[in-house]
Amino acid sequence: MQHPFDSYEFARRVSRRSFLQQSACGLGGIAFGALAADANAAPAGAADRGAGTPAPMHFPARARRIIHLCMAGGPSAFETLDHKPLLREHHGKPFPASLTQGQQLAQLQGATLIARGPAFPFRRFGRSGQEICDQFPHIGGVADQICIIRSMVTEQINHDTAHAFMNSGSILKSRPSMGSWLLYGLGAETANLPGFVVLVSQGKGGAQPVSARQWSSGFLPGRFQGVQFQAKGDAVHYVGSPEGVCQSVQRLVVEEVQRLNGLLAAERVDPEIQTRIAQYELAFRMQSSVPELTDLAQEPQRVLDLYGVKEAGEGTFAANCLLARRMAERGVRFIQLYHRGWDHHGEIDKAIPIAAQETDRASAALLLDLQQRGMLDDTLILWGGEFGRTPMGQGSGRDHHINSFSMWLAGGGIRGGVTYGATDDLGYRSVENVVTVHDLHATMLRLCGMDHERFSVKFQGLDARLTGVEPARVVSAVLA
Repeated sequence: MQHPFDSYEFARRVSRRSFLQQSACGLGGIAFGALAADANAAPAGAADRGAGTPAPMHFPARARRIIHLCMAGGPSAFETLDHKPLLREHHGKPFPASLTQGQQLAQLQGATLIARGPAFPFRRFGRSGQEICDQFPHIGGVADQICIIRSMVTEQINHDTAHAFMNSGSILKSRPSMGSWLLYGLGAETANLPGFVVLVSQGKGGAQPVSARQWSSGFLPGRFQGVQFQAKGDAVHYVGSPEGVCQSVQRLVVEEVQRLNGLLAAERVDPEIQTRIAQYELAFRMQSSVPELTDLAQEPQRVLDLYGVKEAGEGTFAANCLLARRMAERGVRFIQLYHRGWDHHGEIDKAIPIAAQETDRASAALLLDLQQRGMLDDTLILWGGEFGRTPMGQGSGRDHHINSFSMWLAGGGIRGGVTYGATDDLGYRSVENVVTVHDLHATMLRLCGMDHERFSVKFQGLDARLTGVEPARVVSAVLA
C-alpha cells in the first residue's frame, strides 16, 4: 500500500533541495518542480479524507466511528467488572507471596501486602447473566449489548505513560494516537468539524491529569491530531467573530491568508503547510457548526433525562456523552471522553459510588441512544482505563496494577452479552485469553476495515504501526 507521507524521505528531500537552490538557481528550480509534483505531497483540502486509506479496504468495515470512554486514573476491576468472591474471603489476610514475588508494583513495592476484598456486591444482569458491580445498574441494564474483557494487561505502571501506551501503543512522544491513526486511515465524514475530538470532564472524585500528548498526531501530519473541545463555556476558544468583524470581512481575511500559504506551498514540500491551509478553512466553517453542535437545548427533555443532563453547558461527563452522540451524527470519526475521577489510592469505598454516579447512567445512555437511532451497529464504544488496581490494599484504596484489568466494548461488530478472558481467583493476573493493548488496537482496526500488519507509515526508515513490532492478534472471539 502506498502512503503519501514519509517523514524520512521528506527530511532527505528538504536537505537536497536546499543544496540545489543555493548552488544553482536553474538546477534548483528544476529540482523544485519535480518535488512539487511529487505524489507524496498531501494535496490542499485533504483534511476531510484519509491520506492513508487502503484502496481497497483490507476488510469490510463494521465500524465507521469510535467513541472511547476513558476512565482516567485506572478503575478497579474488583469494584466494576470482575467478580472475585475468593478475594472477599481473603480480605485482611496476607496476600500470597508466590503471586507477587519479583513482580513490578507501584507504591506498594517492598510493603507488607494485605488482600483487600471487593467493597461492593456484584449482581447478574440481563439474559446473559453478566456479573457487574451493583454500583453500575445502568451499565448492567445494557449487559446483553456489551462484551466484558476481564483479561487486559498493559506494560506501563504510571498514569501518563500508561495513557500514552493505551492511546498510541508506545511511550515515545513521537508516536501518533489511535485517533490520529484512525483519521489518517479513514478520514473524516465531515468538513465542518474536526475528525478527532476530545472532551475532558472533572468529577467530584478527583482530577487525574491528562496531557495533550494523548491526542497528538506524532509523526503524522498535524491535520490528523485530536482537537480538544472545552467542556464549559465556548467549546472552542475564539469560535465567534471579534466585535465589529462581519463574516464576509473574515472570509476575505481567510482567503488572503490562504493565498499566502499557497505561495509558500509552491516553494516548499512541507505537509504542515497543507495542514495550515486545511485548518484555516475548517476553523472558518466551525464558527457556525460548533455553536449548533453544542446547543443541547435542541434536545428533547426525555433525551436530557436519559443521560442525566441537568442543564446545557454544565461540563459533566453526562453532557459530554450527549455531545459525543451529536458529534457521531455529524461525521466525527474518533471521539474521546476523559473522566478524570478514578485514581483511587484511598477511600475506595467512598470514591467508587461517586465515580459510578457520574458515569454509569451516561455511559449506558450513550449506547441506548445510538441503538435507538440505528447508529450502534457501526459505532464502536470502548469503556475502560489505562490500567487496573491491585487486589492488595493500599490503606483504604488500591495501587496501580498492570497484570490485570477490565474493559467493556459495544457496537460496531462486537458480540454482546459475553464475558471474555479471566483472571486468577484473587484477580492478580490475567490467566485466560489474555488481551494486550496491542491486541485491542488490532481488533479496533480490524473492525474499521484495516489489517494492523499492513497499515503502516515509513518513519525513520521503519514501517511504524499502531500495534508496534511485537506480535499482536485480532481478538476474533469478541467479534459478532
